[in-house]
Amino acid sequence: MGGSIIIEAARKGQITPEMEYVAKVEQIDPQRIRNLVASGRVVIPKNASRDTIPVGIGESMSVKINANVGTSKDFIDVEEELKKALIAVQYGADTIMDLSTGGDLDEIRRNILDSIKVPVGSVPIYQAAQDSIADMTSDDMFKAVRKHAEDGIDFVTIHAGVTLDALEQMKKSDRILNVVSRGGAFTIAWMIHNEKENPFYEEYDYLLEIAHEYDLTISLGDGMRPGCIADASDQPEFMEFITLGELAREARSKDVQTLVEGPGHVPLDDIGLSVRMMKRLSDGAPLYLLGPLVTDIAPGYDHITGAIGGSVAGMHGADFLCMTSPSEHLCLPTVEDIKEGTIVTKIAAHIADIVKIKDRAKKMDDQMAIARKNLDWERQFELSIDPEIARSIKNSRQSKSDACSMCGDLCAIKIIQDALR
Repeated sequence: MGGSIIIEAARKGQITPEMEYVAKVEQIDPQRIRNLVASGRVVIPKNASRDTIPVGIGESMSVKINANVGTSKDFIDVEEELKKALIAVQYGADTIMDLSTGGDLDEIRRNILDSIKVPVGSVPIYQAAQDSIADMTSDDMFKAVRKHAEDGIDFVTIHAGVTLDALEQMKKSDRILNVVSRGGAFTIAWMIHNEKENPFYEEYDYLLEIAHEYDLTISLGDGMRPGCIADASDQPEFMEFITLGELAREARSKDVQTLVEGPGHVPLDDIGLSVRMMKRLSDGAPLYLLGPLVTDIAPGYDHITGAIGGSVAGMHGADFLCMTSPSEHLCLPTVEDIKEGTIVTKIAAHIADIVKIKDRAKKMDDQMAIARKNLDWERQFELSIDPEIARSIKNSRQSKSDACSMCGDLCAIKIIQDALR
């Protein structure tokens, strides 16, 4: 598919092959897709030099999910990270992010790009700071962005909203966990050591020039996101929201597709407020959330706490959910952790879709209801988000009747069908 700048083409009235593809998948008129891309309310992350499967993220689109993979300095196994990326896509991830911090980062990134056809994202500052955060230069930061773009990365997280003003606000706050964003922490440590403003904020126009050259989608990272329920919806977070909204509008004016990232730990009753505020401040830019996790006391089950928050966020207008694995807060995830986290997040996204895109999403649930009415087990398996586990559980305890072994001949559906006949 062509190498044109997607948002630029949309503003000229052109419907690109990427827009046509997204329109078909989303069952929406291509002209509507073009309008949404032109306004910045939908992004299609796709590097101009890479043959990526187009994915539409934003208003009127189904809620998409991302899976994070990547090495750490403690565990460097490129083959395992590739397996994680492949299993995530197999079980429904719409995008993959490479968050590697250990080993040959160029080799890892390129292997993932060669193996995966869905959009791939990265966080360039991880590479710029690989040797030393304090000694990293602004030139190193922009070179890392360009290197990732040249390799074919489709979207990058950039913590441009982490400013000296935001840092001062955070120092005055009563936060329990000051900063939990790794990219945000790198940026703050650099600013404190060098007594300078964040280069990605100060030289934002240069960042946009690089992004425009490669049609690189910018995901504006939430470096001040709350890391626990107690820190949610505080002043540092809202100050960053305002800055991210301004940066999103500036990026659009330069024909750069832009996502805005949102908070990670938020109590259930604050989610709607956070989502609506971020949408308003960014003029409807697609919103990308980690979780949000709705409690802090479930290590080992944070894929579930994140899925609960993700469903509520999607209901209020969030567009893109980052998978949380069972090992969040505990250790580097395994392949099985990635599989489980992806499936649970896929369920959360579908739950949100039943509200967000109503009839299109509800069709699947209606088909499942009909299959259950007909006791059509194969059709039920086909419609399941995870057919493999559904079939395995059903077959683990076989019934002598057409119904499941929980009720057997006492199945309510079967009794009523027989009575009505």
